[in-house]
Amino acid sequence: MNRTVKRMSRRQAGFSLIELLIVIAIILIILAIALPRLGRARMYAQEMAAMKTITTIHTAQAQYFSQYGKFAGTLTELGPPASGAAGPAAADLIPGSLATTSEGSGYKYILAITPTGYSLNANPIAFGTTGGRTFFSDQSLTIHQHSGQEPASLSDPEVK
Repeated sequence: MNRTVKRMSRRQAGFSLIELLIVIAIILIILAIALPRLGRARMYAQEMAAMKTITTIHTAQAQYFSQYGKFAGTLTELGPPASGAAGPAAADLIPGSLATTSEGSGYKYILAITPTGYSLNANPIAFGTTGGRTFFSDQSLTIHQHSGQEPASLSDPEVK
């Protein structure tokens, strides 16, 4: 009886090395399967955030146009003023972080005045990591996408 108790107590003391290695191997296999999907999901979320930022800039441009009779030529003009009241140089329509850095959610935003209004490009900061598509939009409010590193243009397909 004493031997049986010793065997049971030795067995209950912990896991064997083989059992621990098997558990670690299973965890590593699960991680190897999950990490690429997690990266793709994160990239997709950043692309959706970029499209939302584009619509935010469209809204700000519409408000800027209604107040000042022209479209803003830079994101700084849509951002908050350094001091004092809002005006044509800084209308306080978008967050200051976007206005000063032109970056957000893994994308860089480029706003330019065109003869018919304005154009807006959103390009991933690190293509393939922060985004797999580039976006283009203008005063028509339609967003176009390009599935390569080249900036999207009006001739690319619309986002549906």
